[in-house]
Amino acid sequence: MPLHPATLDRVTHSNNPLPRHGAARRIGRTLALVLPVVLVLSGTLAVTHVNWATDSDSQVLTASSEHVSVRAKSRAAAPHDVLRERLVAELQEKNPGQVLTHLQQEVDRRPSLARHCASIARALGRAAVRQYGPTRAQSFSRPVCDTAFASGVAQATS
Repeated sequence: MPLHPATLDRVTHSNNPLPRHGAARRIGRTLALVLPVVLVLSGTLAVTHVNWATDSDSQVLTASSEHVSVRAKSRAAAPHDVLRERLVAELQEKNPGQVLTHLQQEVDRRPSLARHCASIARALGRAAVRQYGPTRAQSFSRPVCDTAFASGVAQATS
C-alpha cells in the first residue's frame, strides 16, 4: 500500500529532539581518559619486570627497589672505613700517640689513603675525647694529617 504525500505532512516532530551525542559520546570520553592511564601503567609494569641483566642470578627490578639496600650492605667496606674502624678499636687498647703513628704508617704504605687521612684522624680525636677526656686527648695531638686529630678533639669538646 503506497503512502500518500499528505500523510508525511502530518508527521510532527517533538519539541525535544533526540540527543545526537548520547551514550557513544560518554563512552568515547571515558575511553579517552582511561586508556592512556592503562597504557602507561601497563608499560611501566612491563619495563620493571623485564630482566635487563644478562646474568641468570640477577634480581628482577621492582618498583620499590627493596633489593638495593641488601646489595649495598653486602658490598665490602672501603679500605679507609676498615682502617678507621681498626684504629678506633686500637685506641681502646693503646694511647692515641701510638694509634696516630699507625695511621701515618698506613698512609705512607698506601698513598691512596692520604685523601681520607684527615677524616680518620678527626674520628680518632673524637674517640680519644670519649676515652681520655678533652685535656688528656689534646696532649696526644701532633701534626699527623694536618693536625686533624686536634680538630677532632676540638669538635668533640664543643
